[in-house]
Amino acid sequence: MNRDLGFISLSLLTWGLGEAAFLAFQPLYLQNLGADPIQIGTIYGAYGLAASLVHIPAGYLSDRLGRRPAMWSAWFIGVIATWMMALANSLPWFVAGMLLYGSTMFVIAPMNSYVTTARGKFTVARALTLISATYNVGTILGPLLGGYIGERLGIRAIFFIAAGIFLCSTIFILFIRPQPLDNDSKQESGKPIFANRRFLAFLPVIFLIIFAGYLPQPLSPNFLQNHRGLTLTNIGQLYSINGLGIVVLNLLLGQMRSGVGLVLGQLCVGAFALLLWKGSGFLSFSLAYFLLGGFRTTRLLALAAARPLVKQSEMGLSYGLIETAGAMAILTASPLAGYLYDRNPLLIYSVSAGLILLSSLTSLAFLYNRPQIQRPEMISVEEG
Repeated sequence: MNRDLGFISLSLLTWGLGEAAFLAFQPLYLQNLGADPIQIGTIYGAYGLAASLVHIPAGYLSDRLGRRPAMWSAWFIGVIATWMMALANSLPWFVAGMLLYGSTMFVIAPMNSYVTTARGKFTVARALTLISATYNVGTILGPLLGGYIGERLGIRAIFFIAAGIFLCSTIFILFIRPQPLDNDSKQESGKPIFANRRFLAFLPVIFLIIFAGYLPQPLSPNFLQNHRGLTLTNIGQLYSINGLGIVVLNLLLGQMRSGVGLVLGQLCVGAFALLLWKGSGFLSFSLAYFLLGGFRTTRLLALAAARPLVKQSEMGLSYGLIETAGAMAILTASPLAGYLYDRNPLLIYSVSAGLILLSSLTSLAFLYNRPQIQRPEMISVEEG
């Protein structure tokens, strides 16, 4: 791992610690501020909307103006948004900070483009999953920290701690070096991105994968507390286990061909839905949250599977389009989760399990029943 990837790893590790400290308890804090399940689902839908609006322009601008400025901006905005959530004493102000925090998701396309370019001898899949694994090392400890603080000082105190941790993360990211811009060249093969039917056809597949995998997630803390009697400490432990699962599954599935890992990651999330639907007891829930780590991995492997389809000079834009498809999936899945939970909490798990089976078969059909995704002229680029 080179210098720049090292600083990104340190920054993501500390950010993961702070983010995971409050993320598991955010729906519970919304509940404490007076939001009902449908409102919580709608708020998370708005959170997804805030994210969906920023990916394409961020990806495009990172191709034209550089990736490092976009990354720095996201870190600074994230710190401000977390302080807003910490200082908020009412639901509207907290939601405003939450939505501002959601807008920092624009960093994903520039950062993944930066990592792809700086990967050295790593494949795209290995570089992306390895960097993500460092973030998720932080998420192993974050929920334990959040649960400990929440039980003793209240959930609100978690946001103050997270904001302080984010300041440390921001210092690390300031040390990454700029990268040269990738100018479009006549020697670069491949169609322009909006004329690239193969890439555009992959976007609905990605939407279905993210929609099906996210549906059982946003209200699971509420389900576990309200219907299974788990404490904040228990829920924090489950999210720590989830962080461990992300690290392990990133490292395992990231070594495979991106298409194989993409399908296996979806099946892991399907197992999460089945275990919460049919399982009981902390051991069953622990296994479920470990396997939920496959959700993060599938998002990264979707990028790796799509990378050979587009030109180097349009990599940021292509990643932005993919992240927008994922954000739109979250935007639509969150209100549906609230609606299903309000009718019967178990419905979100049974419906999700069926949709994940459908998305797995769809991605298999796209990746293996079509002409080979990787173009011969790009093999050397992809394999590093």
